[in-house]
Amino acid sequence: MVSRRGPRRVHQERAVSLREDGGLRVVVVADTHSAPHPESARVIAERTPDVIVHAGDIGDLSVLDRLAEIAPVIAVRGNIDERASDLPDVVTIDVRAGGVSAIKLLLLHIAVHGPKIRADAAQLAHQAGASIILCGHSHVPFLGKDRGLVVFNAGSIGPRRFQLPIVFGVLDIAEGRVSMEHVSCETGLRWEP
Repeated sequence: MVSRRGPRRVHQERAVSLREDGGLRVVVVADTHSAPHPESARVIAERTPDVIVHAGDIGDLSVLDRLAEIAPVIAVRGNIDERASDLPDVVTIDVRAGGVSAIKLLLLHIAVHGPKIRADAAQLAHQAGASIILCGHSHVPFLGKDRGLVVFNAGSIGPRRFQLPIVFGVLDIAEGRVSMEHVSCETGLRWEP
């Protein structure tokens, strides 16, 4: 469906529960373009995620099946995922503790322009009650704050673009705190610019 304001976005809500110890590990991947780095599955599995989110530009959807062998997957469509009609464009992830919302994450493909959150992404996050936006698209790993929101771009675990690293994100919730880092598929170590 197309309107005067552009294509209609399919927005879903998903709930994820904290573990009994109050923690949760989310691995954030993006921009696989049908060809995740050969070491990505091993390095992701070593991080023992509770859930994996894919921020779009999946390419061949079998990529999601391979990730699902590691942990449950939540994914959104990216701009190259025209054939992924069953996938939403946006997902609000409600992280719950004992049936009560602890934090909300907004997952979408395109959320930033440079270091700034796009107005449409900020509006979606505020409407959903999300405080953290998870995204991809640029292949540039990024963690920042803008418009009262945290934005975490996972980078890309797909084919190398320019001189950019091949990385994914890890979001940890523990003891009521959230921490985020990028991990290199090539070294298996924390990546820093």
